[in-house]
Amino acid sequence: MKRAIITGATGAIGIALINECIDNDIEVLVITHQASKRNDRIPEHPLVSVCYADISELSSLENHTGKTYDALFHLAWMGSAGPGRNDMYLQNNNVRYALDAVGLAERFGCKTFVGAGSQAEYGRASGLLKPDTPVNPEMGYGYAKLCAGYMTREYAAQKGLKHIWARILSVYGPYDGEQSMIMSTVRKLLRGEVPQLTKGEQMWDYLYSKDAARAFRLLAEMGKDGKTYVLGGGAARPLKEYIEEIRDAVDPEAELALGAIPYGEKQVMYLCADITDLKEDTGFAPEYTFSRGIREVLDWCGK
Repeated sequence: MKRAIITGATGAIGIALINECIDNDIEVLVITHQASKRNDRIPEHPLVSVCYADISELSSLENHTGKTYDALFHLAWMGSAGPGRNDMYLQNNNVRYALDAVGLAERFGCKTFVGAGSQAEYGRASGLLKPDTPVNPEMGYGYAKLCAGYMTREYAAQKGLKHIWARILSVYGPYDGEQSMIMSTVRKLLRGEVPQLTKGEQMWDYLYSKDAARAFRLLAEMGKDGKTYVLGGGAARPLKEYIEEIRDAVDPEAELALGAIPYGEKQVMYLCADITDLKEDTGFAPEYTFSRGIREVLDWCGK
């Protein structure tokens, strides 16, 4: 892979993916909204160029670069957090935009389309999450991700593109959303506040953003056409242990209010990826321990 396009590149995975491409001498075209307050995150580098377009404009975006690209990573998604997750009309639009991204990939000469799916496609499953684990989404976000995965696969086949769908579990790292469990806990501890948390009995599988980015690159290069991959670390631990590890990295004497808030009505209690296919097809294995990743997050926060 010599050239790649990334939509939705200003989040934790997107920025890590840009840097992963730079490290592997891959030229990157970032498609982002000109008014985005996160554009200053995009690394300034000779291999990185920016095309300003809203997600709703992907269908009409033409290739004026004079270059042919190899793969498109579609990470852009509206309403991925907050009330928008269950806004059916908003989520339905995301499906159309994902199809638009396939068309864009064809116009820019791409041979491969890599889409970002979600564990929300499974709903509250039990046991290891595999590509063929039954899906039962419980909110608009999950419905739309599932639909986008199926429809972009068919549309990519019509366009003659290789299609890869990566269902992401829980990724953390620099530029993660401030309301995520990891980042909100880190920020509160750094401010000397007491994080209000559930009991932390959930079994969770976290993957550092740099590992996630490397997995995405490897999938574009070696993933099998038409396959769905589950993207995680491949091992689950009680959420309480992750929280305590964050506390110990910031201040071992800091207080944690575990059990201060109840579990949500549709709380997912078990998340763990079966990454067998990912390993066999691409050779991927996580390089970051949670402790190492949190140390980098704290360095990024200025701790």
